[in-house]
Amino acid sequence: MKTLEADKIGSATSPLKLTKTVSVISENNQPKAGDVVVVRALSESVTYGNLELPTGRLAKINRGDVLFGVLGKRRALKGFVGDVPDSIKVGDKLHVLNLGGVIGVCKGQHSSMSDAIRVEVLGIACDEGGKVLNIADNALKPANFLKQSAPIVIVAGTCMNSGKTVAATEIIKQAHHAGLKVAGAKMSGVAALRDTLNMQDCGAIATASFLDCGLPSTVGIEDLSPIAKAVLNHLNESNPDLIVVELGDGIVGGYAVDSVLKDAEIKNAISSFVFCASDYVGVVGGIHVLKNLGIEIDVIAGSVTDSQMGEDFVQQEYGLSAGNARRNGLRLFELVNFSNKKELAFA
Repeated sequence: MKTLEADKIGSATSPLKLTKTVSVISENNQPKAGDVVVVRALSESVTYGNLELPTGRLAKINRGDVLFGVLGKRRALKGFVGDVPDSIKVGDKLHVLNLGGVIGVCKGQHSSMSDAIRVEVLGIACDEGGKVLNIADNALKPANFLKQSAPIVIVAGTCMNSGKTVAATEIIKQAHHAGLKVAGAKMSGVAALRDTLNMQDCGAIATASFLDCGLPSTVGIEDLSPIAKAVLNHLNESNPDLIVVELGDGIVGGYAVDSVLKDAEIKNAISSFVFCASDYVGVVGGIHVLKNLGIEIDVIAGSVTDSQMGEDFVQQEYGLSAGNARRNGLRLFELVNFSNKKELAFA
C-alpha cells in the first residue's frame, strides 16, 4: 500500500467524509459500484468539465488533477452512459460520468455533449487493513417497511430535464413560507448533492437521498423500494409536517423508478402525486404508464406548463389540475392538496 493526495474530492464520496489523503492498493479484480478510486484527469471538457465537491461547490477539473471518485453506472438519456469496469488496476483508463465524481467506462453520450473527461487510475482507496473503501460502508441500511410518516408528495416525470427539481424545490419553498416543517428527498438518479442542497436552500429542515444509502446511482437496482423506505424513515425522525420526494430521471428508464412506484406500501403512503412533462405526448404517456401502476396524478407540472396552452390542454382534455413552478409557485403548492388526505395505516 501507498498513500495518495487529492487535488479535488467528488461529492459522491461524501458518505465517507474523506480527507485529502488515502491509502491505496494497485488492483481489484472484483470492483463494485461505490468503491472509491483515485484517478488523474487526462483531459478537460468545455460542456461538462466541473466536479461537485462535498461542500456542494463546483470546481473545474484541470488536466493533471488528482481526483477522488467512486465507481458507478449511469444511464442518462441526455447525458453519459457508462458502467463499472469488470476489473480495475493502476494505469487503466476510465471516464468521469457525472459532476459528483462517479467514475466508469463511458459507452455513449448525448449528441449535444463533448467527450467525457478521461482519467487514469492511480489506485483503489482502502483502509489500513487493505479493505477497499466503499460508500456503503457508512450508509443507511435498506428498510423492509415504512414507519409512520408525514404526508408524502411525490414529484416524478417523463425524463431528466422535465422540470421535476424546479417543481419539488418550489413546493418545498412555499411549504416553508406557509410555516410547515418540510423535508426533502431525492430517491433515484446518479449521485450529486446539488438537488438536496437546493432543497435545503428552499427551507427543507432535513434532506436525504440514495447516496446516503451508499449508492452512486440507482442504475441496475432491481428493487429500489427498500432504499426509498430507509430514506423516508430517516427523514421522519426529524418530525416534518411534509416530505417532498423527487424521483430522478423518468418513470420509464434505467434508474429503477418503477420499482418504487410498484411498491404497495409506498403507493398507499402517497398523499399527492405531481407529474412533470415536457410536452403533450409526455402528459398522455405519463397518464397511461402511471394508470398501469395504479397511480393517479393529482397535478401536472413541468415545462409543458411553461405556456398557458399547456395548462389549458391538461385541464380541458384530462380534467387534471396544472400548475407552473416558475410562473406561480404559490398556486402550484395550493394545488398539491395533502392536508385533506385520509389517515394512512403503516406496518
